[in-house]
Amino acid sequence: MSIKIGEIPYKERIQKGIKDDFMRQAVSSAQGRFRTGRLTQAEELGNWEDWRNLGEEIRTHTLENLDYYLQQLSEQVSRRGGHVFFAETAEEANQYVKEIILKKQAKKVVKAKSMVTEEIGLNKALEEVGAEVVESDLGEWILQLDEDPPSHIVTPALHKNKQQIRETFAKKKGYTGSDTPEELAAFAREQLRQDFLAADVGVTGCNFAIAESGSITLVTNEGNAEMVTALPDTVITVMGMERIVPTWEEMEVLVSLLTRAAVGQKLTSYITALTGARLDEEIDGPEEFHLVVVDNGRSKILGTEFQSALHCIRCAACINACPVYRHIGGHAYNSIYPGPIGAVITPLLEGYDDHKELPYASTLCAACTEACPVKIPLHEHLIRHRQIIVEKEKKAPTAEKLMMKGFAAWASNPSIYNMSAKMAKPALGPWTKDGMIENGPGPLKAWTEVRDFYAPQGQSFRSWFKQRQKDGESK
Repeated sequence: MSIKIGEIPYKERIQKGIKDDFMRQAVSSAQGRFRTGRLTQAEELGNWEDWRNLGEEIRTHTLENLDYYLQQLSEQVSRRGGHVFFAETAEEANQYVKEIILKKQAKKVVKAKSMVTEEIGLNKALEEVGAEVVESDLGEWILQLDEDPPSHIVTPALHKNKQQIRETFAKKKGYTGSDTPEELAAFAREQLRQDFLAADVGVTGCNFAIAESGSITLVTNEGNAEMVTALPDTVITVMGMERIVPTWEEMEVLVSLLTRAAVGQKLTSYITALTGARLDEEIDGPEEFHLVVVDNGRSKILGTEFQSALHCIRCAACINACPVYRHIGGHAYNSIYPGPIGAVITPLLEGYDDHKELPYASTLCAACTEACPVKIPLHEHLIRHRQIIVEKEKKAPTAEKLMMKGFAAWASNPSIYNMSAKMAKPALGPWTKDGMIENGPGPLKAWTEVRDFYAPQGQSFRSWFKQRQKDGESK
């Protein structure tokens, strides 16, 4: 799997999402819970905007000094006996991890949830060298069994209900129990425990890397990251190059923002920190630790007008606030990064060819920008993407190009404009009812199928203004 998760055309994905009543209900319900929790926690904090400003300041400072902090991180990891590899591309990152797997003759790899390993398609790469990869996050494990991509950054299996999960367990693992969440979770725990004990190598993502100490941290609610980092003798952490903070102090601020913005929690169940390989006097941790720092297009964003997109701390607050995501679901974005942040980041990392529709999957209501705990101007980035797609990339649909040329010619000719304005009301009469156009002709049809469109009024502004001036002069 890479950033792109399928080959279904954009409009078909949209229709598939809209017609999935269960998914839309599940997403709407989850969005409501997460949004309420976020607002409650923000209100309890009392100075949420101050926290957001601080979060933005930390991310801006870190990215503006990214080379310095990455160098510091690398030196600290090496000092603790770890190995650091900077991968410019997904292929380089995968190749490095594959070489470790081959060197260790590893047959089983357990993974803690990691977006960047999905981005670079690490699972497939490891399977090519004969390793069995087991996702240990419950949602990711369910999706892996069902060969289904994630639909949400924080809750990847949001689109599935307990009956569907039971069927997956029964079909793929011989489960015979009920569909009660407790029984399903107990079964998954028992299954995964065996994988943890048998794993040769553990692979994790990284919520934040601490430059001053060379530590990587993971924010989870299930404890699986502890099992992945504590049991195997070899642990490999794969991180996007922007997932770094200068010190533990900044990490504490960002984790406070992350947990509150993601699901309305003051703190998660587990915050795991791993600093290099196990020392002689320590009893926990891996004998061998590798940190893979992935660029994969991120450095091209640095220094551009989109740099703030790299501020993202993967909380999904923007997704939880998005009215478009609520109706079409995560799979419609065709990216492992769905929602508003996905619509911004995906074209930046993979280009517009396969993702030119994503910036249009937004109402531009700015709810995403308002929700972002590190103040990424998401709706402004989406507008800019649209400008680039039309003006620079020339990727607007042919029908749209012709329509806009026609509109420009029409609107720039006063005679034609005035005449058509007078003709609009009688011409649209057959489709007008109670002042609204229903099932309109031509370009109006798609709009009026789902929205109200006011019918032209009897008098244009120009004629009204002329009449007003005339009446004034006559008095």
